[in-house]
Amino acid sequence: MSQPVLMSQSKLPQILGVPITPTCYDQVTEWVLDWAGQRASRMVCFANVHMVMLAQDDPDFKAVLNHAHLVTPDGMPLVWTLRRMGFKSQQRVHGPTFTRFVLPHLEASGVRVGFLGSTSQVLDELLARVRSQFPHLDVVFATSPPFRDLTEAEDRDLVEQINASGATVLFIGLGCPKQERWMQQHLGKVHAVMLGVGVAFDYLSEMKTEAPGWMQGLGLEWCFRLFTEPRRLWQRYVYYNPRFVLALIKQFLSQ
Repeated sequence: MSQPVLMSQSKLPQILGVPITPTCYDQVTEWVLDWAGQRASRMVCFANVHMVMLAQDDPDFKAVLNHAHLVTPDGMPLVWTLRRMGFKSQQRVHGPTFTRFVLPHLEASGVRVGFLGSTSQVLDELLARVRSQFPHLDVVFATSPPFRDLTEAEDRDLVEQINASGATVLFIGLGCPKQERWMQQHLGKVHAVMLGVGVAFDYLSEMKTEAPGWMQGLGLEWCFRLFTEPRRLWQRYVYYNPRFVLALIKQFLSQ
């Protein structure tokens, strides 16, 4: 099978100035395996409304996303927008779902993987479940860094540990926008495909409950998450969701 070719940045559809790649789980898996085989430093983001709207308020963060090698439509509103732009068969490429999808391929291919992020408790539970489900997966690195910013010396040591482990795919669960900024800052330093999968660590460890599939398909995952974590998430959804709709209407009218 020939390797699918990524669209050039200039040809990608833009959703409020953020380039989103129309793709699917199989394609992204092929790209990740190819990059891992090259030990290439790559940055992959899974974008939702929150991420796109953060980019509207922070030009520096928008520049971070524009540095990514791949930004997938993680949120259903982005999927619907791509379909409206002419990509009729576009499906969701969701960070946690992609993690589950790609792990058996990494195991079969003998790719060395690492996990960076979350709390020690979540990471320990995640590793236990991953090793149980994928006993031949070569997990060579895992750490839960401090929530504070690392010193230069600590950061250098972390990069050295990742590279010395031989991991060529690194799952990162630091949360948005921290994980995206971290990946951009470490492009060319970390010799691995960096996947910013965010809440995937919590879901795969089963420390948090994921929305039912039917709610995800209808674009109602945000309702489920708001119900389960109201104090943490209510401001995000009240502030960003209506603004996204209005900004998107303006984009379509201007075109």
